[in-house]
Amino acid sequence: MTRLSGAVRGLVTALATLLAVTTAPTTAQATTDPKAPDDFVALSTVDPTILQEIRYLTPHNFVGEPIDGYRQALCILTRPAAQALHRAQLRLRRQGYTLKVYDCYRPQRAVDHFVRWAEDLDDHAMKGEFYPHVDKSRLFEDGYIAEKSGHSRGSTMDLTIVGIPARPTRPYHPGEPLVPCYAPRAARFPDNSLDMGTGFDCFDPLAHTLDPRVQGRQRANRLLLKNTLEDLGFVNLAEEWWHYTFTPEPHPDSYFDFPVTRKSLTGRP
Repeated sequence: MTRLSGAVRGLVTALATLLAVTTAPTTAQATTDPKAPDDFVALSTVDPTILQEIRYLTPHNFVGEPIDGYRQALCILTRPAAQALHRAQLRLRRQGYTLKVYDCYRPQRAVDHFVRWAEDLDDHAMKGEFYPHVDKSRLFEDGYIAEKSGHSRGSTMDLTIVGIPARPTRPYHPGEPLVPCYAPRAARFPDNSLDMGTGFDCFDPLAHTLDPRVQGRQRANRLLLKNTLEDLGFVNLAEEWWHYTFTPEPHPDSYFDFPVTRKSLTGRP
C-alpha cells in the first residue's frame, strides 16, 4: 500500500510538472497591447470634415504591403495637435479646400517594419514609384528611413490639401504598372490632392518643400499648406512637403507603440 501510494504520488507530481511546462509558454506569450495616453484622440472626434486616406493600412506605400500596427483607417493625434489641425481646416474650408491626412500617429512597430524593409536590399517592389533615383542602400544615410520617428510621439502628421467637393480616388491594385512619384500629375498615380509637384512619400529632392525647380501652381499649393499650418504652430520638415509637427509637443521624448485602432484610445469612443 505504501509503495502504491508513493507511485501514485510520483505520477501526479510528474503530470503536474509536465502541465506547468506545457502551459508556461502560452501564459508568457499572452500579452495585451499598450494603450494610448489620455491626451490622444481620434482626429474624427475633433474634426470629422478632415479627409483621411491612411496609406500604411494599404499596400500602396513604399514597402508594398500593409504596415505593422495599422489596424484601422484612423488618424490618431495628441489632442492639442488635433485641435490645431481643426483650426487650420476652418481656414481652408473658407477658401474652398479641405485637409487630407495620409498618416498621423505611427507606432514604433511600424517604424521597425520600415527598418526591416530598408535592410532588405533585394526588395525593390515599389522602387518604380517611390524611389526611382535613390539607391536603396542609401536610405538610412540620406535620411529617408530612421530607427525612430517623430510620428510615434503623436503630434506629427503627413497631409495635403484637396479641393471641395473632393473627387474620389481610385484604389491601388497591387501589381499594376508603377509611375515615378515625380512624374506630371496626369501620369502619376491619381490623387484628389492639389498638385504638389510629387506624390506623397516621394523619396526624391523634388519633394523638398522649397525645391527651386518646383514653381507656378505647384509651389503655390505647397505654400498654401505651409503658410496655413505654420501660422498655427506647426513646423514643416524641409525634405517633405507633406510632413508637419505641431509644437510644443506634449510628448517630445516619448515613442509610443500602441496600435492604430480605436481600442487603443482608453475610455474613448
